[in-house]
Amino acid sequence: MRALITGSAGFVGQHLTTYLQSMGDDVVGIDRTTGVDLLDADAVRRAIADAAPDAVYHLGGWSDVGGSWQAPLATLRVNSEGTLNVLQACRDTVGRVLVVSSADIYGKVTLAELPLTEDSPMRPVSPYAASKVAADMIALQAWLGYGLEVMRVRAFNHLGPGQANQFVAPALAERIAVCELEGREEVTVGNLTPRRDFTDVRDVVRSYRMIITDGEPGEAYNVCSGHDIAIAELGERLVALARRPVRLQGDPSLQRPVDVPVLCGDHTKVTKATGWEPEIPLDTTLGDIMNEWRARVGP
Repeated sequence: MRALITGSAGFVGQHLTTYLQSMGDDVVGIDRTTGVDLLDADAVRRAIADAAPDAVYHLGGWSDVGGSWQAPLATLRVNSEGTLNVLQACRDTVGRVLVVSSADIYGKVTLAELPLTEDSPMRPVSPYAASKVAADMIALQAWLGYGLEVMRVRAFNHLGPGQANQFVAPALAERIAVCELEGREEVTVGNLTPRRDFTDVRDVVRSYRMIITDGEPGEAYNVCSGHDIAIAELGERLVALARRPVRLQGDPSLQRPVDVPVLCGDHTKVTKATGWEPEIPLDTTLGDIMNEWRARVGP
């Protein structure tokens, strides 16, 4: 299979490229680093036409939830208009397209509504989440209106080696690694109360190929572990991996204006459609992240 990945230079894009190549796929990546801006419709169309892929994995866009509060318009444009440009370019030339949305579209939920299914209502809280609702609907319209075989992924939190430190696990791992190096004890952290459903990125990208191959056009699929843990527990698990005694210390400056209290998904639908299930334990993932950040900050 010949595949094109948007956002190929990003965290998930790099892992997806590696996985697809390991499966024997011919992979073409486009990204700002290759000179293709998702907001440049002509450039996107030329890149996809030149690559002539069998499948497109649309990962590119704004991924910083916290940063979206400071740049709501930029977030909306790249995630909605960028998705529209990709899908328009795919209409007459590409067989199947995967559009990666986000579990943040579900927004604030009560414990009684968990676990979240693909039929759960959309209640976006952040500008990022609203932009992902728009992208999700643009993808659905491409199937219903044009017959483009688009599948939508609502990915819950994923983590692993290579993730930027504006996300919680690598941010904490970096601070712990610095504490180990400098002999300090306090690891600053923001809001510890939210609960999140974490999946290793290497499991996530495996699901993406399975959805491209076996998913139903027009459908949305939750990709998640099916279990949620508090950020406090995630932090304590990372602290337990430290090579010297350290402790978490709250820092109000690291908190977002609004945090969704809890997200936990149900992956029954994608499992029934493709056979996918998460395989990598969270502690294995956190150990890999800690080792990466020790190497990054070490002498």
